[in-house]
Parts: sequence; C-alpha cells; structure tokens
Amino acid sequence: MRMMLRVRALEERIYKLYLDDQLISMSPHLSVGQEAVAAGVCAALRNDDYLVTTHRGHGHSLAKGAGMRPMLAELCGRETGYCRGRGGSMHIADVNTGNLGANGIVGAGLPLACGVGLSARYRETDQVCACFFGDGASNQGTFHESVNMAAAFKLPVVFVCENNQYALSTRHEKVSATPHVADRASGYDIPGVSVDGMDVLAVHAATIEAVRRAREGAGPSLLEFKTYRYLGHGASDHRPYRTREEEDDWKNNRDCIDLFKKALVSGKQMTEDEFEALRNAAEEEARDAAEYALSSPWPDPGAVMENIY
Repeated sequence: MRMMLRVRALEERIYKLYLDDQLISMSPHLSVGQEAVAAGVCAALRNDDYLVTTHRGHGHSLAKGAGMRPMLAELCGRETGYCRGRGGSMHIADVNTGNLGANGIVGAGLPLACGVGLSARYRETDQVCACFFGDGASNQGTFHESVNMAAAFKLPVVFVCENNQYALSTRHEKVSATPHVADRASGYDIPGVSVDGMDVLAVHAATIEAVRRAREGAGPSLLEFKTYRYLGHGASDHRPYRTREEEDDWKNNRDCIDLFKKALVSGKQMTEDEFEALRNAAEEEARDAAEYALSSPWPDPGAVMENIY
C-alpha cells in the first residue's frame, strides 16, 4: 500500500509540474491507475535482480528502489538527476538498484532483457530480469523474437505486459488476433497467465511464481496484467478516443488503491487513520522531491559532450 501511494503521489506531482506549473518541458507518460503492477511485481524481486522498463516507467523505477528526489530532478533537467538531466522522463536508470533503464522506443526493452538474462546465465548467478512492456509492444516483432529466444535458451526473464487497454489511442482488441496477450505464451511453450492488474495481491502472487521458475533455471514466463491508465498516453493527450464514462468506471469501481484499502480495512489489517497517514507521507515525500529538484542546479553547458560515445 505504501508503495502504491508513493507511485501515485509521484505521478500526480509530475503531472502538476508539467501541466499547472509548466516546470517540466517534455510531456511525461504517467501511470496513474497502474500502481498495483509496479508495486506487486517489484516486491517479488531482490535488490540484485534486474529491471528493464518503458517510457511509462516512473512507477517501476520507484518500486525497484529509485529515489523520488533524483527522479524528479531528472524530469526537471537538473544536474542532480539520475542521468544528470540528460535523459528526462523516458530514460531514467538506476544501476545501483538493478534498474538498467527506461526506453523511449516501443518494444525495445524486450531484446535487452534477453541480453540481461544471458549475462546472468553466463555468470552463473540466480538473478532474474523483469521486463515491462505494454500491449502495443506485444504486436512488435521484437516481442516475438525475444520471447522465442528466452524460451529456447531458458533465460531467467519475466516478461511483464501492462495491458492498459490502449496503445496510445488504439484499443487492444482492434489490432490483436487473441483476446489476451498471455495466450501467445503457448506458441513458445512457456507459462502465460492473464491477471487482474488492479489487484495488487494477484499481481504479486503471479510474479512470485514466475520469479521462482526463472531463478530455478526453468526459463521465462509471460505475465499479462489487465490495468488502466487514467490519464492520456502522454500528459498532453486529452483522450478523445475514449469516453469519460469509461474512465469514471475504472476510477470509481476498480481503482487498485481503493480496492486494496477496502480489503485491508475490512480485514482489520489497517485503519482509516493509518491509510491517511501513509497517503499524507507519500504526498509530503513528493512535495519534498519537487522542491529538491527545482532548487538543484542546471547542468553546465560546457559538459554537454561528457559521456558521449
């Protein structure tokens, strides 16, 4: 719960800095609504496991251990950011927590994950790589090539599809021959499961099993989490391709934080006051990170050629 609230607070603060304050120059890709996937998956990973993520990767990065302060500094283009202000929203990386980087190219992280898995095999470790991608990437050639390679070589990769129903403005069922991305796992003789991505415990349980299998040398799994992004593809997207009634249904009836809160409160594992304390702490952390980012120095233009190969 704490992690889901932290991810939402961070994403909402990013949206405010971009839309209201105009302090972030690029249109960020936000995952408000999808927090259960980031929290549930990354809670099943060790610190030395690897992460390859996407342009919508702030939540994954935070859940894997990245800090809010350097993340927001990166989005604001400051020297104290993870990539010294040069990567921005779509390229956050934190090697210390195994986060090898987000990627602005749809589907490009999938073959990289195979390389990571091959590296772990070569070094004879039991490390696992979690590879996030969206439903749009599942129709890219890199998806099929990568899943096939990982299955053939039994690489320790957990393929995580966040199916948020839309690849930018295109509904998944309009461009896919199968109703579930997970159905495609059978073509590569690996496990494939489709899970309610708004149920954080179901996400976590499915990931634990896939991670166990990968760590024991049995090869990859394909996990599909059915979820929903409340905002647009990018923060500047006003979503003319879907109805506000559809959005309200997901927000009011299927929100991952609300559902988990109701389960915890009804099970007497959390009180309303404890929930509010967690939410307030997350929002304060996001405010502090924004203040840190905006008070940080801009990169020195004279260093623009550093780290160029």
